[in-house]
Amino acid sequence: MDIERFKKEHAELMALVTALREVVQQGVGEHAEAIHRQLMAITSVIKLHLAAEDRMLYPAMLKASDAEVAQTARQFQEEMGGLATAYLAFAARWNLTVAIAANPQAFKDDANEVFKALHQRVQRENRELYPLAERL
Repeated sequence: MDIERFKKEHAELMALVTALREVVQQGVGEHAEAIHRQLMAITSVIKLHLAAEDRMLYPAMLKASDAEVAQTARQFQEEMGGLATAYLAFAARWNLTVAIAANPQAFKDDANEVFKALHQRVQRENRELYPLAERL
């Protein structure tokens, strides 16, 4: 299975998160509008990526004759539900520039938690899931 698209989306996502981190370091209150724009861009990439995984990657892997491929895909798909829900709740909490500007420390704490989990997930997919998908 050709998964270059998924790998590119991961790289794009991590670049967007790095850019967000750089803006946050310049000051949340002062740069709330730029942070909001960056957050919306990240959310857009995540939603598209998850939809593509659900439409193409997981169905192909779940149908694999290789039990390791199918089991790993099932595990990753089940785990993703919790992270996706957590990320979307985070994005909903911070979907207004005024909310970000009014609560800079809460935003930073929340962002650190959700982006740490997202980073760990991307690394696991790159290291564990995608090599199995490439075997298909």
